[in-house]
Order: sequence, then structure tokens, then C-alpha cells
Amino acid sequence: MDAFPAFFPLAGRKVIVAGSGEGAENKARLFDGSPATLVRLTEDEARSASAFEGAALVFLASPDEAFLETSAALARSVGAAVNVVDHPALCDFYTPALIDRGAVVAAVGATGAAPLLAAMLRNDIEAVIPEGAGRLADLFRVTRDAVRAALPDMGPRRAFLREVMRSPAAEAAMAGDGARAEALLREALASFDTHAIGMGRVDFVVADGPADLLSLRAARALSQADVLIADPQRSAEILALARRDARRLPLAEMATLRLIDLAGEGLRVVCATAGEVDPSIPRALALAGAGVSVLRLALADN
Repeated sequence: MDAFPAFFPLAGRKVIVAGSGEGAENKARLFDGSPATLVRLTEDEARSASAFEGAALVFLASPDEAFLETSAALARSVGAAVNVVDHPALCDFYTPALIDRGAVVAAVGATGAAPLLAAMLRNDIEAVIPEGAGRLADLFRVTRDAVRAALPDMGPRRAFLREVMRSPAAEAAMAGDGARAEALLREALASFDTHAIGMGRVDFVVADGPADLLSLRAARALSQADVLIADPQRSAEILALARRDARRLPLAEMATLRLIDLAGEGLRVVCATAGEVDPSIPRALALAGAGVSVLRLALADN
């Protein structure tokens, strides 16, 4: 990862777009409908450090190379992060191709090297993100404190939120009925029984080969794992596909009773193993006998 992707809160922030031309217009349009205060400056207005005072982000666009270099240094001197259109070497950050769904924003970046490629990938991803995704995120935001208070443990909380995402509350949020969605979620939260959480699952993933040979199902299992049990010497490429916030446990935790306990909390557990996994092994049989869903995912699995 050559550049770290981060999302910058805009409420109460000042953003300056200085310069002229299509590049400046494109950057200004990025902030349409945002809570940021957008300030446009001409090149003549952007030739002193005071012009950039109070700005959190500054975008510069101009055919004048000297202006770009000087103004970037001036903006940086007063603490602003700077993006210079078509000049990656002068940038503190790169502008990704964006998919804007309100509270849900997806970004695809190519570290300033290939903006057209990022835009093409953005178009593919945009097709699979529902228009109402941001409204569903807003629902989770306004009820976050209540959900955390009612379900302080991560396992039950994730199980509840997974249920909500397939519930009438989610449907109402996606349709734009925020009041009904919130009422339905709070009603579901009040009646949620942590003792009745459905059994989780255990996936055995072969992690010996290169990541590009991993099946789609195996990659999906890793990306959805709540718990990853793996030998750190397994393929780093494959283990990197697991969620960054998944709990990492050592191989000693792959004992059958431990796996049953984890699945009993409603967690999705991935065991990254070496070599083929035989679903008839005693451990798999014991897990299935305890009601745990078990899936073998090999490199060549489709």
C-alpha cells in the first residue's frame, strides 16, 4: 500500500480551490452538497500565506508552474494539506475517484499515477452500491450509542447488526423513511435475545498458495471473518485479505471446543490451514455435531 486512504470530516472545515481552468472546476464540484465552506480564489488572490489561513484542504490548478509551486508552499506553511492538479510530486494527498452516497463514500485511488484507471474501477463499483446505502449508514449512526449500550460485546453486536441489514428497518432506511427505520431498529434492539443468537460458522481456508489462486468464496470468507486463526508463516498475501479489525488468534486456539465456543457467540471464524482440508476429519464432524456450519475452501475451490 503506497498511500494510506483516509476520510476527512468536512463539517465546519474550510476548503480552498485556487486557480482556474477545468481542473479547478472539477475540484470545486467535489464539494457540492458537502458541509464544508468552499472558497474560490483567483491566482492573483492566492499569492500570500494569509490567503490560505484557516483552510484545512487546498486545491491548486493552473498552467503556471511557478504559481503552483509557490502557492503550494504558502498553503503548506499555514498548515493546510495541498493537492495540485496533475502534479503528484507537489501533492500532500491525492484525490480519488468517488462514489458519493451521503454517509457512505467509496473511493478508488491510484496514488496519482492513473486517474483514468481509478475512474473506470469506480464505475464498476458504483453499480453494486445501492443508492440508499448512505441512508442505512445514517440509521446506524443515530442508533450507535443505543446499540453499544445494549450490546457491549462485539460478537452479539455484530450479530444484531447483521440481522438489521436484512430486516424491515434496513428496507425502510434505504427507502428514505428514517423515522420508521429508527423505530423498527429500536424495537428489534429491545427484543433482541443474545442467548438466541444463531450459531456462527467456521471456514477452513487453505493459505499456502498465492492470493490470485484463492477462490472468490475463500476471499469473501476472509473479508467477513470476525476471528482469524492462522500460523503467521502462512501466505502473507492471503492473510492480508482478512478484515483488519478481525481478532487474530494463534494456532493453539484451533482446538475443537474453542471453535465451538467462538461459533456459539455468533462469530464467523476462519482457520487458515496448510494443505488440503478433509471435511470428514474428526474436528469437522464434532463442529457439525454441535450445530456449527463448516466449510472447506481450497485454492482451487469455485
